[in-house]
Amino acid sequence: MNTRERYVAIMTFQETERTLIWEFGYWARTLRRWYKEGLPLIKGLPEEVQGGTSVYAECAGVRIGQHAAHDAHDYFGMDPALVRVPLNTVAYPPFEQKTIEDHGDWYIWQDPDGCLRKDLKDKSTLPSIVGTPVKTREDWERYKAERLKPTLDGRLPSNWSQLVEEYKRRDYPLGLGQNQGFFGTPRFLLGEVEVLTKYYDDPEMMKDMNNYLADFWIALFDGVLREVDVDAVFIWEDMCYKGGPLISPDTFREFVLPGYQKLTSFLRECGVKIINVDSDGNVWKLIPLWIEGGITGLYPFEVAAGMDIVEVRKAFPKLGIIGGIDKRAVAQGKEAIDQELESKVPSMLKHGGYIPTIDHHASPDISFENFKYYRQKLEQIVRRFSQAWDRD
Repeated sequence: MNTRERYVAIMTFQETERTLIWEFGYWARTLRRWYKEGLPLIKGLPEEVQGGTSVYAECAGVRIGQHAAHDAHDYFGMDPALVRVPLNTVAYPPFEQKTIEDHGDWYIWQDPDGCLRKDLKDKSTLPSIVGTPVKTREDWERYKAERLKPTLDGRLPSNWSQLVEEYKRRDYPLGLGQNQGFFGTPRFLLGEVEVLTKYYDDPEMMKDMNNYLADFWIALFDGVLREVDVDAVFIWEDMCYKGGPLISPDTFREFVLPGYQKLTSFLRECGVKIINVDSDGNVWKLIPLWIEGGITGLYPFEVAAGMDIVEVRKAFPKLGIIGGIDKRAVAQGKEAIDQELESKVPSMLKHGGYIPTIDHHASPDISFENFKYYRQKLEQIVRRFSQAWDRD
């Protein structure tokens, strides 16, 4: 069974000989620390991170997915990473990425979606949004007419035909969807405060926005799915904080759920069986609504926000789960790591539908020694469970 087959089997609750050996991702500062503490420097950090430039898809170069952290991925002998179709699902043509104001240690820059971001030059924190491209109904009408045309023109790389042929021969899972969501995208377009008030001040605009986005993404995905088959589709939201969702379940049901239902119905008709949502924070109250909306899996289940994957599994036995290992325990050392892994991973693997990783990107307070111990201990549990499963 190759990695692609194993991923599909796990996330659809079929029998496999073992789960996947993956990790969620890493902060660039974490990898820089590990290089000093013994991680072999072979390929190094991605070029855009080394140069300190702002790259929107990687949150200004601060966070690095497992697919790009080659040295850590190879050192720990992980399975081939999931690859995502390089489809632009937001603004095209993109806004010019440029510096608007330079204040020495920090600056304000415009990202490809038209948002103005305040960022530290040393990339020690994530940037904050200080300006957005949509403020009025007229702005929205102009934005979708100019930047959200439902066509693939310009939204795929120049070597797309070559990638299509490569994907046909792949042994790794292929995903579709990057940084689009029915709350996440409006939040970036309107701003964190304005998106919340618009549900009350201009509900018709918010309904139009998500209805249009659903049709827009369906048109883009349809064009891709006519050429390649994908193993999963990803929706990005980040619509919860430590205390719960940023909008009420009633607001979600009225404004957000219809977009999910429209998009996931289309995807199921196309044969897509795995549809995952990425949201930080405490997502408990929204899980039933996401499932009603056609979602099959969630990640990363932040423990500090009250997400206990063992309890989630009890409540939602057929929900695909990725993550849920407390990064704070990994930072603390062996005893905390042992307790964290033994209390969660065996029962999760026994039930299925689970890929163990820490509950977000590996943070800079995690030493290389502690991370090595965590990965070794985790793989011991995976092997132990696999051997036991084989004897059943």
